[in-house]
Amino acid sequence: MSNFFQDYFNIKKIIKSKQEYKQQMARVDALPEDYQYVFKKIQEHMWKFTAGAGYDMMEVHYGLIDLFEEGVAEGKTVLEVTGKDVAGFVDELLKNARTYTEDRRTKFNHDIQKKLES
Repeated sequence: MSNFFQDYFNIKKIIKSKQEYKQQMARVDALPEDYQYVFKKIQEHMWKFTAGAGYDMMEVHYGLIDLFEEGVAEGKTVLEVTGKDVAGFVDELLKNARTYTEDRRTKFNHDIQKKLES
């Protein structure tokens, strides 16, 4: 329960996160148009799966910006960075993030184990 209050009612943390987010989005705005488009589509897709306050997802988000900036610096197209299966690329990005899918999967397994072990 303390994590709940730490994530949802910590005004300083919320303000700091919003400032950081705006700075990161300025980096996205500096990317070429095709990178911006794909980034925003990925971002839109990722937020559908975020769990809790979404702080785990922000790390993934910022790492994606770094990856895209590297791709631009190397002269790659955005699809050379992500591959043509962008949804699969996003699945890989989300493997280590806390998502609703993972939360549901964990609860599902827990409920079955609890019932069968009693």
